[in-house]
Amino acid sequence: MTYIESSCNGTLYPNLCVRCLAQYVKSTINGPQHLAQYALSASFSRALHTRGYLLKVIKELKSSKNKREYLIVQDCVNQINDSVNQLSQAMKELRRLNKRGSTINDDMLWHISNVETWVSTALTDASTCVYSFPGNRMSKRAAAIKVKAMDVAEHTSNALFLFHKYASRYQKAATITTNKS
Repeated sequence: MTYIESSCNGTLYPNLCVRCLAQYVKSTINGPQHLAQYALSASFSRALHTRGYLLKVIKELKSSKNKREYLIVQDCVNQINDSVNQLSQAMKELRRLNKRGSTINDDMLWHISNVETWVSTALTDASTCVYSFPGNRMSKRAAAIKVKAMDVAEHTSNALFLFHKYASRYQKAATITTNKS
């Protein structure tokens, strides 16, 4: 638990990070690689849950007279769906990266870059959903959507931080190797 707490210290949402990763205390946590995997998995799970909720809401709104809210929610569904896809790709790429071993080469750095790009894009998509809702006078439904999308964004932000922490040792080693050449 101490390792999780210290790893979560640098995240934007350390309390969320600790709560999210605490469930893995009984699992084998073998360094930053496992924390990054678990954080990505949690982010993916939140995105899936939010997408499911949004799909139910959009069905209800389809027949409503509030076309503006329908369009905002539809856009949000698209953003969160993109987040789900990006996080799925990032998790697959992280598994490929972990199979590569510890040899530092361009291929490994390419995998790292892919994960960073996909997680960053997922974060942008979730944040776009959050900011598509006006700040005041929201319906209860719109406020609930905003909270759920914010949850996805916060989990994804933490996952990105923990992945950066994991990948940084390879990037530093690659820099040292390049400078020696």
